[in-house]
Amino acid sequence: MSKTAIVTDSTTDMPKDWPGWSRVHVVPIHIQFGEASYREGIDIDEATFFRLVDAEGAIPKTSQPSPIDFADLYRQLAADHDAILSIHIGAKLSGTYYSSALAADMVKDEIAVYPFDSDCGSIGTGFMLLEAMEMIDQGATPEDVLKRLNQIRDGMNIMLSPITLKYVQLSGRIGALGATLASVLNIKPIIILRDGQLFADERVRTRKRALNRMVEMIKEQLGDSPARVAVAHSQSPDDANTLVELTAQALNCDKVWISSLSTSLSAHLGPGTVGIVAYPL
Repeated sequence: MSKTAIVTDSTTDMPKDWPGWSRVHVVPIHIQFGEASYREGIDIDEATFFRLVDAEGAIPKTSQPSPIDFADLYRQLAADHDAILSIHIGAKLSGTYYSSALAADMVKDEIAVYPFDSDCGSIGTGFMLLEAMEMIDQGATPEDVLKRLNQIRDGMNIMLSPITLKYVQLSGRIGALGATLASVLNIKPIIILRDGQLFADERVRTRKRALNRMVEMIKEQLGDSPARVAVAHSQSPDDANTLVELTAQALNCDKVWISSLSTSLSAHLGPGTVGIVAYPL
């Protein structure tokens, strides 16, 4: 077994039955409802989260793990590992990467830690974990893995479409997504993660058109290149399955992964959100 450990945070998505989870060490994001604080994936699940949102009429605050949270885990892993790859949600979306980098410096005399800013999230980060494991199992060094992760990051495409803008409004992210959305709440925006930030570049009138347009846009980016592809969703399995069928037909991939969005990400987009994650192999 490799002596390189892999760490991530709870914004990372992969299917629940993915075997790789047994080898990943996950540091939870903190979710704050009033005075009550929850650790994502430990103290609160997605269904409970949205019940609380509807009851209180507000999106809770989320906060990254502290450097101490990371340092404590890194020190535990140092007992059985020679190095740690710590792969996290994009630094423009969360301060989690910076916490991991500070912690890496705190433990530098105990173990070599390689923090990596994925510049994305969800299954985009999950796919990076997958490739990191594959490379480590083949004898790659952490430096070799980081080179590949940089390539994946440069080629990553993520597009999302919420079914309603209610949660975008509640979260306060409406400005980042385009001010005109605030007055036209019946549209179905297509939100693109570009350069680590969210942009609402396209707006369509129907859910069906949003699903088809996302596939068209991904196809424009990838063409016929072999690709690794996934669909992510928040409590919308039927639309997710439709999107799986559409992407499988349009893209050059041997399978389409499917996973729920993490609570801390879907909090800002709401239940009903679906999206595509894809990059060239």
